[in-house]
Amino acid sequence: MLKKLFKGLLVLLLLVIVAVGAYAGKAYFDIKKTASNMHQPLTDKGDKSRPDPLDAKQLEPFSILLMGIDTGDDGRVDQGRSDTMLVAVVNPQIPQTTLVSLPRDTYTKVNGQLDKLNHAYAYGGASLAVQTVEQLLAIPIDHYASVDMKGLKQMVDSVGGVTVNNQFEFTQDGHTFPSGSLNLNGEEALSYSRMRYEDPNGDYGRQGRQRQVITGIMKSAMNLNTVLNYPEILKVMAKHMQTDLDWQDMMEIQKNYTESFKQVKEDNLQGEGIMVNDISYQQIPEQELTRVQQLLQQQLKK
Repeated sequence: MLKKLFKGLLVLLLLVIVAVGAYAGKAYFDIKKTASNMHQPLTDKGDKSRPDPLDAKQLEPFSILLMGIDTGDDGRVDQGRSDTMLVAVVNPQIPQTTLVSLPRDTYTKVNGQLDKLNHAYAYGGASLAVQTVEQLLAIPIDHYASVDMKGLKQMVDSVGGVTVNNQFEFTQDGHTFPSGSLNLNGEEALSYSRMRYEDPNGDYGRQGRQRQVITGIMKSAMNLNTVLNYPEILKVMAKHMQTDLDWQDMMEIQKNYTESFKQVKEDNLQGEGIMVNDISYQQIPEQELTRVQQLLQQQLKK
């Protein structure tokens, strides 16, 4: 969803920090408590992870894996899969954030076996998802953030809805979406961002609608009335988001990296459809994989 599912929600938290941080008092402690509730460290790190933690005070570029988990709605309580995956590299020296969408059906090694990329989260949670993406892209993943479907729906409602520009009419989950500018509530936004089978661009078209929804969240979040509703926003985040970023990490990002989020470059890892044992996958051509690897590696350089 713009800047895709999860840079948007991470930045939304940072916006709340910026907007109400000056008030200190209750707002400060509410945000700090939310950060504590969201904090979920990785249980294991891969061999491409950095041996030493990053020092945000030195303005080092960092990467973060952003995931949308297909659970939390319709009564689902299972582990779920990472329905949406995005890698963001935040480089304060340019300053710029580079966002690369990863096809969830990417055919790659997951825990030593060829499988779909989004199954990594189902098999081993955020830790295995991070390790799998590190191996695929040949870069360290410094942090992760995830949000479940119900969290997305409630987030849209907490900011007063979103506006999107729909390219063609379609129906999803009982909702009909005409072409043109649409104002969506949380339930509608979730259905809008889910559709892919009626889209000639398949999952890539779905990714575009997801980016629109997050763009809408970000724009709505800038509204003064939304800032005043920060307790509801924080409640949604605390219940539906997880990240290995702790309070100190977030404060350092707010202090040193905010300018990097104002200039965003988007890209996609483009695959080709294949069938293996009657299961559809996206196979990434070697040239395309190398292109994206080099793009991210370059952005991570000091």
